[in-house]
Amino acid sequence: MSATLTSEELERYARHIVLPEIGGAGQQKLKQARVLVVGAGGLGAPVLQYLAAAGVGTLGIVDDDAVSLSNLQRQVIHATGAVGRGKTDSARAAIAGINPHVVVETHASRLDADSATRLIEAYDVVVDGSDNFATRYLVADRCAALKKPLVTAAVGRFDGSLTVLKPFESRADGRPNPSYRDLFPAPPPDGTVPSCAEAGIVGALTGVLGTLQAMEVIKLITAIGEPLVGRLLLYDALAARFETIRY
Repeated sequence: MSATLTSEELERYARHIVLPEIGGAGQQKLKQARVLVVGAGGLGAPVLQYLAAAGVGTLGIVDDDAVSLSNLQRQVIHATGAVGRGKTDSARAAIAGINPHVVVETHASRLDADSATRLIEAYDVVVDGSDNFATRYLVADRCAALKKPLVTAAVGRFDGSLTVLKPFESRADGRPNPSYRDLFPAPPPDGTVPSCAEAGIVGALTGVLGTLQAMEVIKLITAIGEPLVGRLLLYDALAARFETIRY
């Protein structure tokens, strides 16, 4: 994909381009970037919407699920008319309405040990919006092995967390950045953590965390600011409190 911005794109992204930290060069980086989003659900929905609006050139979407009525309370990329439709197709149609300059690559299958390497190595940055521990560990392990930055988040009820993983790079003191398994050495035993269907979740929470994930992706692509590498951002919605823990 050419990095050259058309006159229509220059107008579309004018509020980015006027920012010295991003500018035309940063917007060209966004246009050339390839981002894989694992899950087109509660977290993936705002990630996809904001990355599409930001002008990320190619978005890959991995999800094998179909839209259900109970999804719509939080998975805002899907409309009521999309119920029963595959989430990747529904998300692709929504993105086309947001920004026709974005190429969408759909992968309507569950990410597994056989497909993970092939999919992840084709993208520059990976965003994990999955809803199960097996996928989270698989994505984190493969991203580390393939040296791909990973923006991962988790949500439940009224709380969320977010971090950025680049364990293949070193910190200023020469020590490697921490990995997902440094933060969470092993998944919890089956049945100990209730699903969203069991415990419930406030819909706007996924919007907060998903939008923060999109912001971290934009920072990684344009090389601005300080991504959440080695830091875990915690959000308590009921108390309206953010905390950051170094790990």
